[in-house]
This record gives sequence, structure tokens and C-alpha cells, in this order.
Amino acid sequence: MRTLSLVTAALVGCLTLPTTATAAPAPAAPGADCALKGTTGWTDEGHDTDPVRFQHAVGTHRVLTLFVDFPDAPATGPTDPYAAQLAPAAGWLRTASYGQARLDITPLHRWIRMPAASTSYGFRRGLTFEAHELYLRDAVAAADPYADFSRYDMVYVVPTREAAAISFSPTYLFDPATPGVTADGRRVRWAVTFGQDMWRWGPKVADHETGHTFGLPDLYAFTGETHRFVGGWDLMGNIAGEAPQYLGWHSWKLGWTHDDQVACLATPGRRTVRLAPVERPGGTKIAVVRTGPTTAYVAESRRSEGNDKGTPSTGVLVYKVDSAVPTGEGPVRVVRTYGPGESFTDPAAGVRIDVLTSDHAGDVIRLRATRP
Repeated sequence: MRTLSLVTAALVGCLTLPTTATAAPAPAAPGADCALKGTTGWTDEGHDTDPVRFQHAVGTHRVLTLFVDFPDAPATGPTDPYAAQLAPAAGWLRTASYGQARLDITPLHRWIRMPAASTSYGFRRGLTFEAHELYLRDAVAAADPYADFSRYDMVYVVPTREAAAISFSPTYLFDPATPGVTADGRRVRWAVTFGQDMWRWGPKVADHETGHTFGLPDLYAFTGETHRFVGGWDLMGNIAGEAPQYLGWHSWKLGWTHDDQVACLATPGRRTVRLAPVERPGGTKIAVVRTGPTTAYVAESRRSEGNDKGTPSTGVLVYKVDSAVPTGEGPVRVVRTYGPGESFTDPAAGVRIDVLTSDHAGDVIRLRATRP
């Protein structure tokens, strides 16, 4: 069984937990008892996502796509290939959300000339909020004569391939304390300004960046080995990973999975759970053992289908969530996938997860918690 990511070896394998009289069958706790509160004040793994700063993930999101060129980098071809590059993002998100989130993308098929050279906008890692907002403001102002911005929830800005200086694809999240960017009487709250990396990552870069507008953090590392935290699991980590379907925890945070689809163990005890694969709608999606005010272990069933078609690693994926850890610093840390007869243990946290059986319909696991 191949794994996509590992954390400290001391947490896995043949470790056993201390015997305790408290490990009795636990009453079924409501899923909400295992929800964690975010403490970072930004994108994190907490369920209390700010409804003002971030857009609700359920429903239709009307997106206007602008195509921009520059005095120093004029476009030399039509906009159609650019629109085609991003169009599959809508279908990917619809599948990932079990049909509950839709991108209604409307391309404005004309080149919009930006007022400044592409090299003047400062696109590099460490791009400031102010510089990014200026870029968006210039694009919106230049496009305003040709579009009615009041009809859209968010904006995509796509540069010509001739603009090498616009190198990467950051997400714009408005600051309600500032005047921001407005057009046609409507504030532009959310935007993705794509860079040349869209041609390397493909359409899923739009799903990754749009995920930030829903409040999801980055799961890759901002420093050190980039993909050491989650490997190829979840689009918010490695966009090109082999298993990009959003983690079940994210699906729950975004409202695509409901509390009654979450098996929660929030107190000492044990319970047996049948998990349905996260790639399919319906069934129990995740089992959660809460270990603290901001921490939990999560188990979910993964299969090689849907958005994960082609992944070589299947089984019960176990990972740790900490809603106090900032974006880019490992708020989720994947252990690995487990098969029947295998167990995950963390003695310090008092957690054990045993995989009992597995078939096409999913996996049966047993959760044990020995510490309050």
C-alpha cells in the first residue's frame, strides 16, 4: 500500500495505548461536538469562518473573467484558449462539492489594456496587499466600460502569456476596513489574479484559489520542504497531487458535508463507524476524535475515483487537524492510509483508530479515546 505523506513515525505502526477502564462504548455525540474554533483570525481549519471576509461555499458563484494585457506585453492571440484553460474548474468544483457549489464563469472575450507595465506591479512572493489591490483596481477600472460588475460575486483576472512578470496566482480577499475596489455600485470582495503558473497547474489552480475565498488555508509549507504536511492529499496542498479531492474535514467546514455525516468521539470511550468514500455523495464522511480545544484526529475513506481517479493509495486516511496553526504552517498533517488489520495510535493524545474491514462501499473502523 503506497502512502502519499508521513509524519513522525512514533505515531504509527504497532504502538499500543495504556489499558483504561474508561474505554467503554461512547454514546453517539453530535457531529458539531467535534467542530473546532479557529484562532488565527484568517484562513484556518476552524468551523467559525467569518461570513463577511469569506464567501459562503454553498450555491452558485457568479464569476467574471477579465483578460488583460500591458503596454510592455501586448497580447498576440485570441482570448479563447485562456478561457478554455480555466473552464474545467467549474466541473471539478461541482464534483468535489457533491453538486452544492457551482462556478458560473462568464468570460469577457476581449483584451483589456492595463494602464501600467506588467513589470511595475511587483508580482513576486511577498506581494503586498496594497500592490495586489492596485493591480485588481486597474483591471476592474479598465474593464468597467465593457462589463456590469454588479452582476457578479467575484472576478478572475487572466494575463496574456506575453506578461512573464505576472508569474503566480494569488487570491484577493477584501479588507472591510478600507474603501477597496468598486464598480457599478458593487464592491469587488473576492478575486483571483492568475499568473503564468496557470499553464503549469491547469484549471485546478482556480479551484485552489477559489477555496481561499471560502476560508480554506494553504496546506503546503511556506518554508522548507513544500509538501511535507499533506503530500498529494487535498487541492489546498499540492494542486497537482494524485488525490486532490478536498479532505472530508474541509467538506464539513464548507457545508458540503453535514453534522449528521460526521461520527464524533469527543469524550473518552470507543465507537465503531462505517465510512463512505469522500469521493462520493452520501453516507458518513469522516470520523473525528477530538483531542483538545483546537485539535482532533480525523479518519476518512479514500478511493481511486471521481476527482481522485488514478490515485495509487486508497484506504483509511488519518490526519491531525489543529485550528490554531496558521495557513502554510501545517494546520493539517497527514499520517498515511491504513488497511484492514492496521491501526493508528497516538499514546500521548490517547487515540487509537483500528481499520476492521474494507470493501467497495467504504471502510469500517473503531475509534478509541482514553483521555478527556
